[in-house]
Amino acid sequence: MDKYRKILNYILPYKTRVLLNVFFNFLSVVFNVFSVTMIIPVLGILFETQPIVVERIPFEFTTEAIQNNFYYFISTLMIRFGNINTLIFLGLFAITTSFFKNGFKYLAMFHLAWLRNVVVKDIRNDLYQKSINLPLSYHSSEKKGDLISRMTSDVQQIEHSIISSLEMIFREPITILVYLITLLLISPQLTLVVFILLPLSGFLIGRIGKTLRSTALKGQNKLGVILSVLEETLSGMRVIKAFNAESKMKERFFSLNSFYTRIMTKMYRKQYLASPVSEFMGTAVVVIIIWYGGSLVLSAEGNLSPQGFIAYLLIFAQIINPAKSFSTAYYNVLKGMASADRIDDIMKAEVTIDDKPGAAQIKAFNKAIEFRNVSFRYDKEIVLHNIDLVIPKGKTVALVGQSGAGKSTLVDLMPRFWDVTDGEILLDGMNIKDFKIHDIRALMGNVSQEAILFNDTFFNNIAFGNFNIPEKDVIRAAKIANAHEFIEKYPLGYYTNIGDRGNKLSGGQRQRLSIARAILMNPPILILDEATSALDTESEKLVQEALSNVMKNRTSVVIAHRLSTVINADLICVMHDGKIVERGTHEQLLANGGYYKKLHSLQMFAE
Repeated sequence: MDKYRKILNYILPYKTRVLLNVFFNFLSVVFNVFSVTMIIPVLGILFETQPIVVERIPFEFTTEAIQNNFYYFISTLMIRFGNINTLIFLGLFAITTSFFKNGFKYLAMFHLAWLRNVVVKDIRNDLYQKSINLPLSYHSSEKKGDLISRMTSDVQQIEHSIISSLEMIFREPITILVYLITLLLISPQLTLVVFILLPLSGFLIGRIGKTLRSTALKGQNKLGVILSVLEETLSGMRVIKAFNAESKMKERFFSLNSFYTRIMTKMYRKQYLASPVSEFMGTAVVVIIIWYGGSLVLSAEGNLSPQGFIAYLLIFAQIINPAKSFSTAYYNVLKGMASADRIDDIMKAEVTIDDKPGAAQIKAFNKAIEFRNVSFRYDKEIVLHNIDLVIPKGKTVALVGQSGAGKSTLVDLMPRFWDVTDGEILLDGMNIKDFKIHDIRALMGNVSQEAILFNDTFFNNIAFGNFNIPEKDVIRAAKIANAHEFIEKYPLGYYTNIGDRGNKLSGGQRQRLSIARAILMNPPILILDEATSALDTESEKLVQEALSNVMKNRTSVVIAHRLSTVINADLICVMHDGKIVERGTHEQLLANGGYYKKLHSLQMFAE
């Protein structure tokens, strides 16, 4: 119920709509009761068992007063206009009440239609916002396909089950309550039997649906795995075909899909059991009421007339459908709660990297970045060991070394993609944790080894994160990154869509767009993580020359495998097994004859 309460909390801001829905549902049910109760005097007139009431008593909220005055009104009509005309009048009255009943029902649904869609919109927005706020460590440990499943399929399941059940949650209890009060007014004795039988029926239905939630949870989890496999298949199609792995991937997918089908079949069988069970229980209850009510009529006990008994059965029949709908809604809610559990896992996930209370603002970088005894681990694996490094303003520091040495991890600590395990990183003498994350990242332009592009135009990919940027600035950044020439060849130029992840472009073109994006940001600190690795020799030379101009008088941290791209760096740090084992200029490191000398010799030999 706690999860359901959280979902209902999304409704609270729109309580006016809820109240309107409840109010119109109440009016709809009241008019429906009027239209059904009209059957009592109609049957009395037809069967000539309706006694004439000639005296009206003072109005009170009692069964006797309401019934007496209602029959007095009917009797007056019969005396003045005759039985046939009275029947016509009652028929017209029933049509009028039916019109108002359905009109108010539509008004209730009119407000509910807006409410249910707005609530789902708010859930989607909160889920997307939370997923963006979560640190990279969370996204690294979770499967992308499973996250997509939670943000699409699970949200959709909540809409189809829990939110769609709002109609029954807001309407059916009102309907059942008004009908039960009416039944109580007609025959308290017979209604006492109903009060005993309905909870028993509800208990049996609840016992059957108890396992539905766990089955639905298994199904949603397995769907997340299927979407993960599908995402991996589409992303790695080239590798799958290159290694003739089609049959292996098919076998994996078909196995998961078959298991998911068995789970969903089991779940739907349980869900479909709700309707026949509730209908069977309803029939059993009706039979018991007919037997007991008939005995009251025949024995003349309980002051129940034949037409009153028929009306009682008609009104009770009106309760069966709402009760049946309520049991179906209960099953749907149980099914939807499995999706709510999966969504709640994301909403409860801890945002481990966030602004501390009272975090300071920083708008400029003035002195230096300092790594002071910094260590870092992924779970239990230690990646960086006691790193001490000072990067003065305006200097270029290069990180070189074998793959897996910890170079990319080290630079990822600067914009707080991860937080240090031990030690601290200082920016102008203050711990970066004391500043606002947004301000820190605004000072740093990042070009990663993998060019991350979006399914948008050249212009919007270069101007990513910047609003109302002049076109001339975008063009200037593209020219510096050696991207302007190939962009201009497209018919729409800078307003050409580059496709999913820029798949219409070559690897070198994607990387140059990524570099142009960082250049346009014009940050005081530039982080280049293998920024030229995807470029051909000619493009690399042109871009490297452009980057050299951009890096002048700018603090730059460069990760490079090709040592030729960092020979002019002010400081080169050689990393090995998470430690800085050597540092110095190109000439100094060559003279030392250590790791750097060995790397340089291997590359010279390879070339």
